[in-house]
Order: sequence, then structure tokens, then C-alpha cells
Amino acid sequence: MSAADRMRRVGASVRRIGGSLGLRSAVENPVHWFLLSGNRHAVTTTLFAVVFATILVVGTVWPFEMRQVLTETGSVQTILNTLLSGIILLVSIVVSINSVVLSYDLASIGQQRERIEKAIQFRYDLGDYGDPGSKPTNPSIFLDAILAAVDDRASNLQSALDGASDGELRRETESFAVAVQESVAQFDERHDRGDADELAVLWAGLEFDYTQHMDRSQDLQMRYADSDDDAVTGALDDLVELFELFATGKEYFKTLYYSREFSTLSRTLISVALPAIVINATSILAIDAGLLPDVWLLGLPPLLTFVATTFAVSLLPFLVLTSFTLRVATVARMTVAAGPFALET
Repeated sequence: MSAADRMRRVGASVRRIGGSLGLRSAVENPVHWFLLSGNRHAVTTTLFAVVFATILVVGTVWPFEMRQVLTETGSVQTILNTLLSGIILLVSIVVSINSVVLSYDLASIGQQRERIEKAIQFRYDLGDYGDPGSKPTNPSIFLDAILAAVDDRASNLQSALDGASDGELRRETESFAVAVQESVAQFDERHDRGDADELAVLWAGLEFDYTQHMDRSQDLQMRYADSDDDAVTGALDDLVELFELFATGKEYFKTLYYSREFSTLSRTLISVALPAIVINATSILAIDAGLLPDVWLLGLPPLLTFVATTFAVSLLPFLVLTSFTLRVATVARMTVAAGPFALET
């Protein structure tokens, strides 16, 4: 393998890692990366670095007062003891919440069969409007299939209007069909789903505003109810059904996201809690015995570095919870109600 091939492979690996962490999104839109698109481990690492750096900066800028605070080892021990109790309590609470979330999967065989049958029926319902070989097994396929079907039915609606009598209703219906196609085209331009992961596709799906199109299609559907334009009525019926399928699919994939997010949160929290407890307890014992490190790091006093590291590691489980909760809360706010209903923000 040539050096150029090796460099290309390394570059591809770096791009994959950067994509999984959402680094490009972090540069383009830091707030969106922090709340939604960013890898939660990367967000946690960022928060950890901020906490650690803040303690070091305060200790460096405010040296004499900070040294006096740090030498009050009794106060430091009290805080570390409180954090130690908080870590254990936090892990217990989060694991209990995760058990409640996952309890949905604990059902009888009859309930499991009913769920599977309904999921299969949903896939076939969507297949009736698009490529029969395309089944929505994940958010990306679902979003591609349903948007293609919406665009196709909007085109059918325009074709059906060719034979309709000219009038205000015809012009309004044609304007609606054009608006639907433009929304799909603009959405495709904004979101390149080719290399996006499932969560990125889910965020993109949450941003597609289908409610106004559903309202207009239902209004037109009622106004065409007594007409003889069967082709127009049929195309409008299809659009209403597709928008309802979109709403249903979005809520279902959101439920799957919550289950996976809480599972990942519990696994990550338990992984970082044990080292945090060990380091916290060891630091308490070291302070009590007066065995503090005497290592200077980058010209910083040993006591300041020791306390900053201990406090940052002790706060790590809370930082993990913060990073995951921010995204779950943001998704919940973006989808505060099911279907076409929404609360004012």
C-alpha cells in the first residue's frame, strides 16, 4: 500500500470519527451541536474540560484566597463526601427511571404479537403509496419513502386538476400542490441524508413542518366532498393519509429514540460512576491522612491541580446526566404534542 493510500485511509477514518462526534455541526452551529446533534460523550467531555479549566483559572487568577480555601481540608472533605453520596443516589435514580422506560418491552406474547402486526401493517400501508420493495425499517428509509410519496401525490394532484373547471378552488388547490412539492424540495436541499446517522435523520424529520399542509389538505378535502372530481378527491385523500402516516411514524421513532437514549445513559453513567466513586473516596482518605501529591503540572500548584481533578471527576456523573437530559428535553420540547397540535413556545 502506497503512502498516499494510507493517508487517504487515515483521512477517511478521521472524517468518520468527526462525523460520529458531530464536529462539523459543532463548528457550524455550536448550540445545535450542544443540544441535539453532538455525540453525548463528546458533549460530556466538553463539559468536563470546562469545569476542570474553570477551577484551574479561578485558582490561578485568585491565588491567595483560593489557596486559603483549598487548605481548609475539612470543607473540601465535606464537599467530596456530599458528592460521593450524590453519585450513588444519582445512579440509583437513573437506573430506576431506565427500568420504568424499558418496562414497555416486558409484555405478554399476545401484546408482543399485536405490536408486531401493527408495525407490519404500518409498513404495508406506507408501501401502498410508494415503492413496494421499500419498507421503513429505520428513520432514513421511512423519511425517504414518505417524502417521495408526498411529492408523487402532489404531482398527481396537479395532473388531476388539468381536467377540473377553472376557478378559485382550482387555483387554491394548485397552489397547495406546488407548496407541498416546494417544501419537500427545500427539505431535501437542507438535509443531505446520504451519510447521516439515524439520530441526524430523526432531527431532520422533526424539522419537517407537515401540520400546515395537513390542515390545508383536510380543508380542501371537505370542500371537494360534494364535487364530481374523483381524481382530485382521491389525490387529496392520499395526501391526508400520508401526512397521518408521517405523524405516526415520527412519534414511533421518537419512542424508539427515548428507549435507546435512556439505555445509553444508564450504561454510560454506570461506566463513569465507579471510577468517580473510587477517585472521590481515595481523595477523601488522602486528605484525611495528609498524603497530598507534590507534583507541579504546567507550573500550577499541586494542591490546586489535585482538587481540580478530584472535583471534576466527582462531577462527571452529573455532567453525563446533563448532556443526555439536555437532548431528551430538547426533543420533548420540539415534539411537545402528537399530531397536528402544538403548544406556543
